[in-house]
Amino acid sequence: MNNHIEIKHTIKPFHKSIEVSSDKSISIRSVLLASQAIGKSRIYNILESEDVINSLKAIKKLGINFKKFKKFYEIDGFGINGYNTNKKITIDAGNSGTLARLLLGLLVNSKKQIKLTGDESLSKRDFLRVTDPLQKFGVNIETKKNCLPVKITGSEFLRPIKYNEKLGSAQCKSAVMLAALKTPGKTIIEAKKSRDHTELLFKYLKIPIKISKTKKFDLIEIIGPSNFKRFDYKIPGDISSSSFFIVLTLLSRNSKIRIKNVNVNNSRTGIIKILNKMNAKISLKNKKNYRGELLADIVVKSKNNLKGIDCPENLNSSAIDEFLVIFLVAAKARGVSTFRNLSELNKKESPRLEMAIKFLKMIGVKFIRKKDNIKIYGNPEISLRGKYTISNFRKDHRVFMMSCIAALSFGGRWIIENKDSINTSFPNFIKLLKYLGGKINWEN
Repeated sequence: MNNHIEIKHTIKPFHKSIEVSSDKSISIRSVLLASQAIGKSRIYNILESEDVINSLKAIKKLGINFKKFKKFYEIDGFGINGYNTNKKITIDAGNSGTLARLLLGLLVNSKKQIKLTGDESLSKRDFLRVTDPLQKFGVNIETKKNCLPVKITGSEFLRPIKYNEKLGSAQCKSAVMLAALKTPGKTIIEAKKSRDHTELLFKYLKIPIKISKTKKFDLIEIIGPSNFKRFDYKIPGDISSSSFFIVLTLLSRNSKIRIKNVNVNNSRTGIIKILNKMNAKISLKNKKNYRGELLADIVVKSKNNLKGIDCPENLNSSAIDEFLVIFLVAAKARGVSTFRNLSELNKKESPRLEMAIKFLKMIGVKFIRKKDNIKIYGNPEISLRGKYTISNFRKDHRVFMMSCIAALSFGGRWIIENKDSINTSFPNFIKLLKYLGGKINWEN
């Protein structure tokens, strides 16, 4: 069976409305929190990707039952002490860093040792950023080279901590927040700005939390232990999934797209802010508030006069998953684009900054890279005519999808390996590209 796609033609002009896959970050958080609630929670419009399915499998192993209905998943929780950890078990997180790191936070009161594993890609990612603060709660953690597998044994005598999160990692912050949920006393977190989905869910669930915001960091206080009741939640569209169609539209001729019902939480809209600074005209329509999250339709039109940007560093964390496609826009923009302090890109499913460098070099885009900084010299007339093969990218779903957008926007003849990688986050990605008119040879 072939595990690649072929693209030989740029996409023709399109004017369409679409809905993208549901938000992966919120899907995983909702599953984990529902597993700790008291009662039967209902999660609607859940993302049925490999990462989320692995989250459901994980709570099942911990003694939490769930049922799939036509429109929702029902998860039967027994409170913050409801996991069955009376025997040693192994949980496979697959490719999901969000699942692995957040689940460790929920295992701080496990009675027996739990072993957490992952696939080859996840097993190369840093877990010290999570295991270090969690150990301060009083749990026992064993790991080699600060990577998976991780063995965790919880404590009956958890103690609150003060934690300074300096990386701008929502996963690290959330893991500590979930541990604080089970810990007597007040846990204090000083966190660099990052995604705040966990905070908003805590507020919606009326978990005791206090947040004080400054320009550079958020001060979060959580009082535990704190049980909470079952809840209903409808997962909105994912802006990270939307980003590929935003950029495809910008780089295509005479095209327009409306992406419906997307989560446009301010901690996630870095790509819109960056691209609008590059002279895009991306607008938000039909705004509404849902459980503290801001939802909207994203409307994008083609743009011929994109310009380079000196990207403000304070937008990095809110666009960290979108920089690969932002680099494509920089490649076609007039002038030089500068991006700084992108070390977190190399902490993802693959070393994405390194992947981006190889990709830009392959398609002939001029750039200068100094450590974690990169300058990209744009070419508004970029048009590719060669043959390009994308392989050996650790099956990173975002590298695959970025390559598809480049092929449909810039031309050339492309073979892109590991088509199954999109199952991690966006199983219907290729179908949506075809709906917009993309000619993609995808043989089974």
